[in-house]
Amino acid sequence: MQVERSPAAFIPTAEVRVVIDACSAPLVGEPLSESAAAGMAQVFKALGDPVRLRLVSLIGAHQGGEVCVCDLTAAFDLTQPTISHHLKILREAGIIDSERRGTWVYYWLVPRALERMSALLSPPVG
Repeated sequence: MQVERSPAAFIPTAEVRVVIDACSAPLVGEPLSESAAAGMAQVFKALGDPVRLRLVSLIGAHQGGEVCVCDLTAAFDLTQPTISHHLKILREAGIIDSERRGTWVYYWLVPRALERMSALLSPPVG
């Protein structure tokens, strides 16, 4: 059974607030504060790597909405520690979450994080 966890489990509280605030209003709605821009940059930097972008896509496209790290590693010509490093960056940015089950770790997308990113880049209404 999938346990819904907050990005707060992986990001220090102060940083979570910055990321949440940064992703709550559309980018074109009003000028960004310095701290909001820093929070947004963390999220976009995490997605700015082709391997991490593919990982997000693979996780999201996997049947059932979650995937074992063993299946993710097989999709790349990279070592397991390298894949784990990329997954850690995505977790720290609050884009994915994970749970250890026995010897394997399972990953899933954090829907709220994806909604915030989408809202951030949406044009203003009206």
